[in-house]
Amino acid sequence: MEITIKEMNRVDLIEVAGRIDSSNAEELGEALKQRVDDGRRNLVVDLAGVEYMSSAGLRELVATLKQVKQGSGDLRLCNPSERVAEVLELAGLDSVFEIYDDQVTAVGSF
Repeated sequence: MEITIKEMNRVDLIEVAGRIDSSNAEELGEALKQRVDDGRRNLVVDLAGVEYMSSAGLRELVATLKQVKQGSGDLRLCNPSERVAEVLELAGLDSVFEIYDDQVTAVGSF
């Protein structure tokens, strides 16, 4: 799994690529937590490069969402692959997260 972070004025864009499963989900969680600990409350996670996400990955996203919401921020998703979008829908998380088709729309939504 690869994580790339782009810091913008009001938003951090986190691009994730590869597989997110129980062996590396904690790494994603730590990267997101670091952004929040640094005072960044508005996050967009781009899932275009994610070919697989397990429940462990979903847990990290939900935990971070709860954390940023406490600080009046939000975590929004964009570009989920068809497979990841299906996992989000099956878990009922498509109604919890705001999900956008592209980075520009997601970042602009803040």
